[in-house]
Amino acid sequence: MHCNLQKNKAVKNEKPTNSMMRYAGLATQWMVMLALAVWAGWWLDKQTGWKFPLFIVSLPLIALCVSLWQLVKEFNTPKK
Repeated sequence: MHCNLQKNKAVKNEKPTNSMMRYAGLATQWMVMLALAVWAGWWLDKQTGWKFPLFIVSLPLIALCVSLWQLVKEFNTPKK
């Protein structure tokens, strides 16, 4: 009986860690995607020489829209 309680506690403790790692992975993915979008926008604006920083504004916004779409798609799928 005591062994079953320990197994149940181990199963309950495992889920928050997995979900926490999942959210940490998503946050890291967002940060990297935004950083790359800003860098690419800065580089493209430097190459074009335009006065208005079109790419440094538009690329991070596009990256946010794509990542939000992926987030909604991932959380709407049933877990296996």
